[in-house]
Amino acid sequence: MTGDGATRRSDEVERAHLKDPRDASHTMSRYPVDDEFAGLLRRFWIPVWSVPPGLEAPQKVLQYPVALVVVSAEYARFYGVVPGLSTTTLTGEGWAVGLMCEPAAGSLIAGGSMAAYTDRFVDVAEVLGDEGRRMVARVRGAMAADPRSPAAHRAAMDAVGDALHRFLPIDAEGEQVNELVAFVEQRPDVTRVAQLCAETGLSERSLQRLVHRRLGLTPKWLVQRRRLQEAAERLRSRGTTLAEVAAALGYADQPHFSRDFARVTGMTPGEFAALHGR
Repeated sequence: MTGDGATRRSDEVERAHLKDPRDASHTMSRYPVDDEFAGLLRRFWIPVWSVPPGLEAPQKVLQYPVALVVVSAEYARFYGVVPGLSTTTLTGEGWAVGLMCEPAAGSLIAGGSMAAYTDRFVDVAEVLGDEGRRMVARVRGAMAADPRSPAAHRAAMDAVGDALHRFLPIDAEGEQVNELVAFVEQRPDVTRVAQLCAETGLSERSLQRLVHRRLGLTPKWLVQRRRLQEAAERLRSRGTTLAEVAAALGYADQPHFSRDFARVTGMTPGEFAALHGR
């Protein structure tokens, strides 16, 4: 399923993960997927945590516009996108094997519109049936002895890949939505839905239907989420002023940027920079 992967301090995943820099609750391994899964699956992340009794370690994420599959010792879930701030609270000791899909994959796995899964999750067996149950058993069997072992990680990821291989190749509409999301994520100058219409050749109504069906979201949300993720990354760099960040992201003024950022993250840009600045 994967080759050897290494954890990385600052990369595309961490741009979305608003981890408190004081949080030492877990170690995180991240792995790419094999080329054969291109267009369907994006990457794995495998946290192993140990939180002292009576304490909690909230993990806050500005989720990408993709479905997730997460298996732990206690649960196995298929997640739609959380439009706001996604928060998972770690307690005690545990592990999880998480898979970030590509935008096209969600509706293929779910067998229908991703709008039904926005801001919610279901048991993996609800979307994958018996194949999902077998996958979960294999993942838990692989991770049981030593959840920090790279060999265990490889076996667990192979189990997930085997269960999802049947969704290849992706469909033409799936390729279209993958290209759309990639365009938004790679182009900081994209700030308006009209730019997405021009890029795709779709009317605004057709674009809305595509994004709603395949992602459970709106085109405007795609742009806003990328801007917030980029803002978080820029605010981690000391010496960058809030006004500079607002201007770089195409906001008309700093107050507008601050309101957008605080509404979703629960922190003002200044508070975030003070806590997370490198």
